[in-house]
Amino acid sequence: MGTISLTHVVLSIMIFIVMFFGIGFLLNMLLRMTWLMAIIYPIVVILIIDEVRVYEYVTKPKYAFQLLGDKAMALHTADILILASGLVGAIISGFVIKLLRKQGYQMF
Repeated sequence: MGTISLTHVVLSIMIFIVMFFGIGFLLNMLLRMTWLMAIIYPIVVILIIDEVRVYEYVTKPKYAFQLLGDKAMALHTADILILASGLVGAIISGFVIKLLRKQGYQMF
């Protein structure tokens, strides 16, 4: 198991914030659903950390959720910070869209 430097963690946090802000902003702009990305983000995190196929949550739920719990408990602090920063970016995009709509921008 390798180590991750502080530089990589900081850059990854910034990338996740910007990436999920952008994705959330575009989804909000296109679908006019302000908090859609913040709601979808936990599913994205599950897909990132889990190695189980999506259909196994239906066919073998006990095995799939147990493996998901094990993977979640095995995350390091850096991984949790990076994944949490993506949620922060998605939430910020919701606030920005609400602010732009409040200021009268009809496109948003």
